[in-house]
Amino acid sequence: MKLKVCGMKYNPETVAKLQPDYLGFIFWESSSRYFDKEFPSLATGIKKVGVFVDEKIEEVIRLTLKHKLDAVQFHGNESIDYLKKFKKAEAFKLNEADILVKSWECKNTKIIKVFSIKNEFDFSVLQPFEEVCDYFLFDTKGKLPGGNGYTFDWSILENYPSTKPYFLSGGIGLNNLRQIEEFLKKPESKYCHAIDVNSRFEDEPGLKNIDDLKKFKKIVIDNQ
Repeated sequence: MKLKVCGMKYNPETVAKLQPDYLGFIFWESSSRYFDKEFPSLATGIKKVGVFVDEKIEEVIRLTLKHKLDAVQFHGNESIDYLKKFKKAEAFKLNEADILVKSWECKNTKIIKVFSIKNEFDFSVLQPFEEVCDYFLFDTKGKLPGGNGYTFDWSILENYPSTKPYFLSGGIGLNNLRQIEEFLKKPESKYCHAIDVNSRFEDEPGLKNIDDLKKFKKIVIDNQ
């Protein structure tokens, strides 16, 4: 089981010392966790994920190149054609230093597509995305694209029809450790690749509580 800590802003270097598998940096300007700082130097093995919400494809590519992102997480209404375009960008003149990208293929940049769940979910919507996505991510549907701070009913995942690995997100914290441990024993967790945490481990938006993260990682991740 992998761990992704999302919403990096104020203390990513300190969080990185805990050796999570993924760190998520939000590039959506409306977010209170919007990342516009110098990118931290991270230990080898920690994957950098850029989080985008209906961003212009040129900007996604620019930031992917600039920060050498290992994965991009699409949290909006991005279409299949949009994701395919990212996989094979055919020539964009980018704003920064007039970088020209010709037939650039994001071969090594993984695509994570987010699907938000409330009381129910139609899993048939996943099928067209199978060919282009490397991972799915299931989050709680709320007012914001993410970081709403509460969970959806994980029993919905009993009907997960795919073998595509997925991230489990949405209001996960120390308060539902038992719920997580029980879920990870169930068949529907078979393709759960990573637990994605964010707002429940913050002292304020973007400032992670290291002690809480350390405790969570030890109990849920290291014991798997």
